[in-house]
Amino acid sequence: MERKKYDKKKLLYTCFTNEDMSENSGYLPEPKGFATKAIHSATDPDKWDSMCVVPPIVLSTTFKQYGPAQFKQYDYGRSGNPSRDVLEGSLRAVEDAKYAVCFASGLGALTTLIGCFSTGDHIVLGDDMYGGNFRLLDKVGKNFGIQVTAVDASNIDNVKRAMRPSTKLIFIETPTNPLLKIFDLRAIAEVAKNNHALLCVDNTFLTPYFQRPLELGADLTTYSLTKYMNGHSDVIMGAIITNNKELHDKLRFLQNAMGIIPGPFDCALVTRSLKTLALRMKKHNSNALAIAQFLQTHPRILKVLHPGLESHPQHALMKQQTSGHSGIMSMYIDGERKEAENFLKALKIFTLAESLGGYESLAEIPSIMTHSSIPAETRRELNITDNLIRLSVGLEDPEDLISDLQNALDVM
Repeated sequence: MERKKYDKKKLLYTCFTNEDMSENSGYLPEPKGFATKAIHSATDPDKWDSMCVVPPIVLSTTFKQYGPAQFKQYDYGRSGNPSRDVLEGSLRAVEDAKYAVCFASGLGALTTLIGCFSTGDHIVLGDDMYGGNFRLLDKVGKNFGIQVTAVDASNIDNVKRAMRPSTKLIFIETPTNPLLKIFDLRAIAEVAKNNHALLCVDNTFLTPYFQRPLELGADLTTYSLTKYMNGHSDVIMGAIITNNKELHDKLRFLQNAMGIIPGPFDCALVTRSLKTLALRMKKHNSNALAIAQFLQTHPRILKVLHPGLESHPQHALMKQQTSGHSGIMSMYIDGERKEAENFLKALKIFTLAESLGGYESLAEIPSIMTHSSIPAETRRELNITDNLIRLSVGLEDPEDLISDLQNALDVM
């Protein structure tokens, strides 16, 4: 196993090369043909009269009809658009799925999914998730009579006990946000199936390059395409992907009826970004692992949360259902909120900002930023404290990122 050794101010860490996330390391194999599908699917130049290699951006909001209600393929931009169709085709291809539906944001995708359910229906949630998802389900969903129960889904018995006759959906993120817990997708899918419920997995953190929930038993995957799938921090968009035609037809109807659609220019940007997704995810993977290995040796770091580390409690499970990890990791610093703020303000390459998954490295305090909408009592129970820092490791040179972290820790 090839390794690169670095010595930063007498702190030794080991940077594993990409080969560590291969079949030989015990992870699932990377999906074959992924990059080829991402580059060529749904973008055949023969589809366009101009034979352009890059699909055109169609901005028209309306389309000429042969006669009243007699149109070629599109009638109105909310109901369908060529640029959106290209993106949805590319998403289907990289996930090896039958259907993909895009929305104006990741929360827009979840809003549409909620629209599939009725008053009195029950949803089981993983207890550690993006604050916006929790806020939507707990605050908005309850206003429409949808009941929600949050459990620690890392214990499958908790999921089983939470199920009711009215349970229609299990909705989880894995790895979770921001504590990076790993949930057993196969086991949870079995619980859903036995209770005639659906399993939806938010796969934003890993993308279909590293994790493929539909192949592990999930009924739907959701994405904030804003994050790794776009990867350039310049688009807000979401998607739901499924192999279930009935679910797809409902989502397609609601996409049009609720009007939660993305614009064609944004669709073109995400289509562009998918072409480099495989390369980007490999680099996020290796950079984050190198940083995690460095941080766990530092005396000012109490704990590092990265499922690629052997110290992670679900490391073995991760290797059974993924082929690697992204740039997302968290850590507890030795201090309180003041020390956390000092650390973040001292960073020069990492930017203090919310969001994740772009080419640039970001850092934040979840308790007062991305997860501030989680009730304070729940944050305490989950241990989302003011000394918890979440990093989104980007594509910069790893030596520079580590030096930035080292310098910020020195002045903390």
